[in-house]
Amino acid sequence: MLNTPWDTGSDLYRKLVIAALILTGAGILIAILGAVTDSEATLFTGIPVLAAGLITHLAGLVVRTRDARRRHQALKPNQAQQPPQAPKPKK
Repeated sequence: MLNTPWDTGSDLYRKLVIAALILTGAGILIAILGAVTDSEATLFTGIPVLAAGLITHLAGLVVRTRDARRRHQALKPNQAQQPPQAPKPKK
C-alpha cells in the first residue's frame, strides 16, 4: 500500500485539492486569454481566480496537517493526553 497524501487524506482534502487545481488552471487560462486578446479586464479577472485557487490549495494543506495530527494522536493516545510522570521514590 502506498502512503501518499491522496490515499491517506480525507474526502475534504481531496475535494480541496481538486478545487484548487481547477481554480488555478482556470485563472491561468483566463489570464493568458486576456493577454493574448489585449483585454485588460479579462487579464485582471484571471488574477483573483488564480488567487482563489492558491488560497484553496493552502486550505487543503491545513486540512492535511490537521488529519495527520489526528492520525498521529490516534496511534499514541496515552502519550498525547498525559504528561510523563516521575517515578515514585522507594521507602
